[in-house]
Amino acid sequence: MSWWNNLISGGSEQEKPDYYQEGTELLRAEKFHEALTSFRLVLRETPNDTAALQQVAVAYTKIGMTDEAVRTYRKVLENEPHEPAAHYGLAFLLLQRGEEDEAVAHLRAFLARPPEVEEAKAHIDHARSTLTELTGEEVT
Repeated sequence: MSWWNNLISGGSEQEKPDYYQEGTELLRAEKFHEALTSFRLVLRETPNDTAALQQVAVAYTKIGMTDEAVRTYRKVLENEPHEPAAHYGLAFLLLQRGEEDEAVAHLRAFLARPPEVEEAKAHIDHARSTLTELTGEEVT
């Protein structure tokens, strides 16, 4: 971990660690608490970094801190009201809490401006099928 190695070695002004990259690698390795530390270091420098905030919300979700994840996704949407990943993540957390009406609104917001990358296709299909289940209307 860069932050740990930087602390032990006394740090180096010349080579600034990429805490965001480190955090995403730690998330993939399912080291969620360590990932949170890395993303918090990103946020110390840029408090409204949308990408880092979303990764924090993902990490919170993975460790069961869903109230914190909801708050973090809401903060993302305060800064970037049309951020599709935040609408998607928030929708499914709200469904877990039984807040269907608000979840439907976030699913619709996600589908109104879905990500245009191939990797998002499964999420788009999932959002459509979930919205159809919740509302009974066919979503295309």
